[in-house]
Amino acid sequence: MPAETPAPRARPARVLRIITRLNIGGPSIQALALTTRLAERGYATTLLHGRLGPGEGDMRYLAPDGASLVFVPTLGRAIAPLDDLRTLVALYRHMRQFQPTVIHTHMAKAGLLGRLAARAYNLTRGGAPPARIVHTYHGHVLEGYFSPFMTAVFIAFERLLARLSDTIVAISPAIRDELLTGHRIGRASQYKVIPLGFDLAPFAAVDDLARAAARRALAVTEGVPVVATVGRLTAIKQHRLFLEVIQRVVAAHPKAIALIAGDGELRSELEAYAASLGITGNVRFLGWRRDLAAIYGATDVFLLTSRNEGTPVALIEAMASGVPGVSTDVGGVKDVIDSAEVGLRAPFGDVDRLAAHVNVLIADPARRAAMGARARTRVLRHYSIERLVSDITTVYNELTP
Repeated sequence: MPAETPAPRARPARVLRIITRLNIGGPSIQALALTTRLAERGYATTLLHGRLGPGEGDMRYLAPDGASLVFVPTLGRAIAPLDDLRTLVALYRHMRQFQPTVIHTHMAKAGLLGRLAARAYNLTRGGAPPARIVHTYHGHVLEGYFSPFMTAVFIAFERLLARLSDTIVAISPAIRDELLTGHRIGRASQYKVIPLGFDLAPFAAVDDLARAAARRALAVTEGVPVVATVGRLTAIKQHRLFLEVIQRVVAAHPKAIALIAGDGELRSELEAYAASLGITGNVRFLGWRRDLAAIYGATDVFLLTSRNEGTPVALIEAMASGVPGVSTDVGGVKDVIDSAEVGLRAPFGDVDRLAAHVNVLIADPARRAAMGARARTRVLRHYSIERLVSDITTVYNELTP
């Protein structure tokens, strides 16, 4: 059931939220949704965001008119000492102007610079109560991104930043355990597990008529198996593994089509790799798409092959659309596909098992439909926007009674 909507606060807290960039993905969807939903709960809130990287899709179109968004042009994902120093100063100045009671950061770079700026802000408030500091880990960059030396450096920074934080939000139990137990970041008492929440209504509305229309729009012949994935074409998403799985799927189902929605720096390389595998005619690179409900509607099996995931947003959207998912068993995937009743998992890199999972679902439409129905029920119950807002406002209320 939807979470009960709390009454508006009599004396609204002022929440300044900071996110590295509003690129396509779960963190941006959550940050933009909260920008409007928090106001409905009686909070004054502003979202600061930085610039996109090359080839990244922009999600600012999700922000409704009147949403309080502020662009910080020097804030970006890459390490850039001069820009990072300018960003630190800019964030501090925004804090002095906005006078927040809560400062909430999202993503690694915003978490670093935002929490340092928040510390400086609190030290210069004299006798005024300090702003409470919250950071959300939507995932982390401590596995699969950098060399062992750089990973050790980032872990050391995150341990220091945890000391500056009042509350640390992890979007899944798996992420909390990796941070707390695996990397010894923060104290157990600091952590709150708050799964992401989304407006899943457009995906829940996908029915048989919508599926037929989606296939016509994408020129997919009735009865042709469709396997899809959605995400940035970047190394951590491991689209090369996706293509290797598709090669095996095509061997069993020669007419199968793979849809890849997304773009990024690896597109040319991946197109060449598909050609080398002999599956160019079976793979469609769609670029960034806003009509994701139609992409999922045309899909029989959703395939995620990431090396690491916080909460797999595209997988959740696909499941909400009634599409069963097959995924590498990494990060927070097990919190979404929690049993073989709603989806299938395989160890990262196990091409044969991933392909076997996809093939068995393609070959059994009845099982596929039943699994998709159960998957839809599960994610609509656990990943609604109403539940997310209720959980976040509970954290803020506890920090600012």
